[in-house]
Amino acid sequence: MGRIDECISKIAPVDAVSREAAQRRQGTLTKPQGSLGKLESTSVRLAGIYGTPKPSIGRMVVFTMAADHGVTREGVSAYPTDVTRQMVLNFAGGGAAINVLARHAGAEVRVVDMGVASEDVWPPCVILRKVAKGTDSILRGPAMTREQAKACLEVGIELAWQAVDEGFTALAIGDMGIGNTTPASAITSAITGRSVAEVTGRGTGIDDAGLRAKVSVIEKSLQLNHPDPSDGVDILAKVGGFEIGGMAGVVLGAASRKVPIFIDGFVSGSAALIAGVLCPRSTEYMIASHRSVEPGHAHALEHLGLVPLLDLGMRLGEGTGAVLAFEVADASCKVLSEMATFEGAGVSRASEGK
Repeated sequence: MGRIDECISKIAPVDAVSREAAQRRQGTLTKPQGSLGKLESTSVRLAGIYGTPKPSIGRMVVFTMAADHGVTREGVSAYPTDVTRQMVLNFAGGGAAINVLARHAGAEVRVVDMGVASEDVWPPCVILRKVAKGTDSILRGPAMTREQAKACLEVGIELAWQAVDEGFTALAIGDMGIGNTTPASAITSAITGRSVAEVTGRGTGIDDAGLRAKVSVIEKSLQLNHPDPSDGVDILAKVGGFEIGGMAGVVLGAASRKVPIFIDGFVSGSAALIAGVLCPRSTEYMIASHRSVEPGHAHALEHLGLVPLLDLGMRLGEGTGAVLAFEVADASCKVLSEMATFEGAGVSRASEGK
C-alpha cells in the first residue's frame, strides 16, 4: 500500500456521539438557540472532529506552500514569476501578511518550497520539498507527471503527520505562487462542472482583456488535457500545481489524524476539491475559513458542502484567512465549554410556544 492509500484508509467518520452531545449542550446554554450563529455550528463540528463534547483548538500551524507555474508564460498574471521567490524570502523574514496575522493568532507558519523556479539557498526556516522548478504550461500539455502529482500529495501527508506528532492540533493551508489562480480555476471547473468563465477571476488584478485571455487559456487547457473528474491525481497532474498538490496532501493527512484542517482562499479551495475527490470523507474535517472574492471559491465551497466562517473581501492567499478563522473557531469552542447553562445559572428558559 502506498503512502496516499495508507493515509486515505485511516480517514474515519467524525465522532457522531460527541457531535450530538455538543449539539445538546448548545441547547442548554444561556442564550436563545441559534443566536450565536456559526459559532454554534462550528463548535459542534469541532466536537465531532476531535471526538469530545468540549473541544479545544490548542496549538495551531499554517503551511504556506509555494511553487511556480509554467502557465504564467501565457500572460495570465499581472506579476512576474520571480515574485514567488521574493515572497518566500519575505515569509522567511517574517514580513508578510501571513506572518503578521499568524503572530496575532498565536499560530506557527511553516513555509514549504514545493516547486519554486529558483536556485536560491533558502534560510533554514524554509522547508525544502521541491518536486521540480515549476510546472509545465497547461496550455501546452500536462502540468506535471502522475508520479510528480503523487509526490506532492505524499509531501503534504508527511508534513501534516509530523505536525500532529509534534503536538499541533489545528492545521491550515495557504499558498504562494504567481499564476496559481489559473490552475485553481481549471481544477474547480473540472470538478464542479461549472464553466471556466464562472470560476475564473482577476487573480492578482488583471484587466478585462487579461481576464478574457485567461479564460481562453484555461478553456483550451482543459480541452487539451481532458482531466478525469473522478481521479484526483489525474486532475492534479493535468492542470494543477505543486503547491496545490502539497496542500491537498496536508488536508488528507490532517483528516487521517482526526484534526481539523482550515482551508484558506480560492487556491487552497482547489486543493480541498482534489482531496475531496480522493477521499470524500475528508470534507468532514475541513473548516472553510472565509469566502474569497475570487468567483470560483464560492462554487468550490458549495461543491464541498462548506459554509465559510468569514467574508472579509480577501483574496491574498498565504493562509491569511485561515489563521483569522483559527481565532473564531477557538472562540466557538470556549463558548461551548465555558458558557453557563440555564439550570446552572438559574436563568429561566423561553416559554413553550412563545
